[in-house]
Amino acid sequence: MTTTSLPTPPRSRLGHAYAEQLARHPSADGRHPTAAARESATLTLAYQDRFLDGPAFLGETERRTVVEDLHTVYGLLRSLPERVYGGSTTALAAAVGLDPVQSALITRSARTGTLLPLGRADLYHDGAGFKLLEFNLTSALGGFEIADVNRAMLAYPPLAEFVGRHGLGYQDTLGHMVRTLRAECAANVPADRPPVVAVVDTVDNFAVVGPRLRVLADKLAEHGAEGIACDLGEFSYPNGRPTVAGRTVDVVLRYFLPEDLTDPVSVAQLEPLLAAAEQGAVGLFSRLDAELYGNKGTLAILSDEQHRELFDAAELACVDRLLPWTRYVRPRVTDPGGTRVDMLAHALAHRHELILKPTLLHGGHGITAGWEADPGEWERKVASAMDGPYVLQRRVRPAAEPFPDGAGGLRDLFLNWGLYLGARGADDDGYGGGFVRASADPAVGVVSMGSGAKVGCVFHGGE
Repeated sequence: MTTTSLPTPPRSRLGHAYAEQLARHPSADGRHPTAAARESATLTLAYQDRFLDGPAFLGETERRTVVEDLHTVYGLLRSLPERVYGGSTTALAAAVGLDPVQSALITRSARTGTLLPLGRADLYHDGAGFKLLEFNLTSALGGFEIADVNRAMLAYPPLAEFVGRHGLGYQDTLGHMVRTLRAECAANVPADRPPVVAVVDTVDNFAVVGPRLRVLADKLAEHGAEGIACDLGEFSYPNGRPTVAGRTVDVVLRYFLPEDLTDPVSVAQLEPLLAAAEQGAVGLFSRLDAELYGNKGTLAILSDEQHRELFDAAELACVDRLLPWTRYVRPRVTDPGGTRVDMLAHALAHRHELILKPTLLHGGHGITAGWEADPGEWERKVASAMDGPYVLQRRVRPAAEPFPDGAGGLRDLFLNWGLYLGARGADDDGYGGGFVRASADPAVGVVSMGSGAKVGCVFHGGE
């Protein structure tokens, strides 16, 4: 096999070095790098045998920089009710498009317990730095088993040798989630036994994702908790405490989202759970208002020119460094240069540089990439989104990164980085690990599993 030697990209020095090592010294036993991952029933359930032939690498300096920036953005998002809306979470909920029922549920949840940082940032690296596309602040995080991919990939001798030689490591994402759960719900975590943690979704959602949530519940045992997966309809409330299958629940690990709470049945099933949380009878992890700060609309508020006087110089520098231009779809907005413009005219003139996103959906649903739409479709989509719960975001072009192609050569891939953030600890900065989704298409609108992307784990360090 003839190998292709690629110039070293600005970011992926380690990735280039690993790919070149494989070209020079392939595995002596002929074992495929993804063999161990493919042999895992848990990982094939999650990723359907769509594994990259190598990991992504995150240098230690860039890891520290992006984690610090994400903490800054998280703090800014949490401060939006006070800075922009006079202290009202209800006003912020209305601004990002939540309906009155969802807003009321979130407001109630915000009055219970504490809320610690927990989320996954979805980022592209444009060759100069990371750009934040979305910040999923929630307990309903996919990728919780990604550390198992790291461990499986280390069964491939060339990678194990490379990781050891460069002093690389990885974080156990689920371990970080459980530590955050214990801290956020400390009042409900018993000191003398493992906590009973119910992993819960709505009835309709559980019918689809139940197998994954059962995996999550089982894996909680590795982190000192007793897990059980169920839907909201399976709870009973003797003495005001949620009980399922005869077990009293200490903490509910929430997998339902505000967008799932639009029908009266789900809201009615949630009501006694919220009441129990309000009375301190159960911990709710994470609180529903976490979704408020992780809404795509909040990034538009941070990005908007009209709010810049609310932030200090360091905060503005972080926003400018990390966030692409993002605006609510409104008749008049400021363009990237700060000039007031007609939104529809701007969107039509810059179609190839913009992407339209609904604020209330996840997983790439409802997104329209301007460069993939014909002019008529694009105009109709933007016009129908006007004054609704939608944002326009400036396109970020991910830089190509070299990956082994599984046949002795290299290929360019374009990555969506999912980096996890939790609360800082005494000996860590809150980085909870990461994974990447990769596409070979440089013009892909959304690099996601739904668009055919493959998944890979992340190793960090090396400096």
